[in-house]
Amino acid sequence: MGLADEEAASVSSSLNILGGYMFEKEHLWVNQKKKKMGVHIQNKIRLALGSVKDHASIGKAMIYNHHDRKAFSDIEIAVLRATGHDNGPIGDKYMHEILFLVSNSPGSIPFLAERISRRLCKTRHRLVALKTLSLIHRLLRGGNRCFEQQLRSAHVSGHLQMSTNSFRKCSDPWSSFLRSYAAYLEERVGWAINQAGKLEPVMFNGLEFGCYEEKSVDMVFRKLPKCQAFIDRVLDCSPRDIVPVADSLAQAALVNTLKESFQVYIMLCDGIEILINMFFDLTRPARALACDILKRASRQSKELHDLYETCKRVMENKNLEYPNVQIITMDHVLALEQCSSFMSTSTSTTPPPLSDCLTTLGKESKKEGNGDNGPSSSQFSCTMETKISKVWVVFEEDDGELQVPMAMDIV
Repeated sequence: MGLADEEAASVSSSLNILGGYMFEKEHLWVNQKKKKMGVHIQNKIRLALGSVKDHASIGKAMIYNHHDRKAFSDIEIAVLRATGHDNGPIGDKYMHEILFLVSNSPGSIPFLAERISRRLCKTRHRLVALKTLSLIHRLLRGGNRCFEQQLRSAHVSGHLQMSTNSFRKCSDPWSSFLRSYAAYLEERVGWAINQAGKLEPVMFNGLEFGCYEEKSVDMVFRKLPKCQAFIDRVLDCSPRDIVPVADSLAQAALVNTLKESFQVYIMLCDGIEILINMFFDLTRPARALACDILKRASRQSKELHDLYETCKRVMENKNLEYPNVQIITMDHVLALEQCSSFMSTSTSTTPPPLSDCLTTLGKESKKEGNGDNGPSSSQFSCTMETKISKVWVVFEEDDGELQVPMAMDIV
């Protein structure tokens, strides 16, 4: 009986331990379920309160819906409905309504800009703030050329402000994304969509830059920094470690941002190619500025490659046509900088070290291109070509006869 009692006691103890474990596990599950239910109830309450606020704001706008302000009142109501507290994206009907009302109400764009700015400044709701910023982005993309210019003028005059001061002290991913997206739109206002549907930078006085076909030094040095500033703002909107990446509205904002970055990156590559081709024809200060631009491009190319790879993994939209980012290594930039320094100090007309630098640069690019299947670095690949020179050189043979004049330079 003693052995049986011990076995019974052991079984009873095991059952008690198992029962206690099951009780704790069930208690933990119940607490988690209650917590989820509490968050769900809080979200429903916030959504209901937000809906009440929207109706109150719309009702207040309707009070001023008399004859003199009817069109302006309709614009304000459309803005409030487009940026409501609901979880859905901005409806196309509200976009069309806003554009229709503005096009039929002369002088209404400053009013529209003020109402959008007021909506963004007063809200404490992250979803409303994101929808308001998305509305600005869609207006910049969806309006005609005249509307876009007037909206840009409203921004310059201070009617359109993209302030996110309400979320400045918050350190959560949502608030960080809102601040980065607002900063991106601040830069985006300085760009226009041309007749070909491509983005191009504009001057603050409204004058547009010339085309790259002119290959003007002044144009390259003014346009490339603009492209690089745009890319920096895109890099700040990286979805890495950002919670709202799963949200449909945040996804839409990121998709539009990425599409525009593709165009600007292609423009940046074209500008860098022109800059490299004219590098050795520049003055010493211009070459120093060119090296600074290339160093910045080297950093951006690596970060932009990582950003696109991250977006390919986390973005739901898999139909985006990502460009092949060409990595600009710092070794290439330093080689050009070394050649520039030699040209500044040497008085020789045929500097051998300059040719050595170019040959080494071409070998490194070829070696990197054959080494792996990683990001392309062909932007700095150096090829030898024949160039006709204006300087005629006469060569003499030993018998004193003159040879045919030659005018060949290797670059």
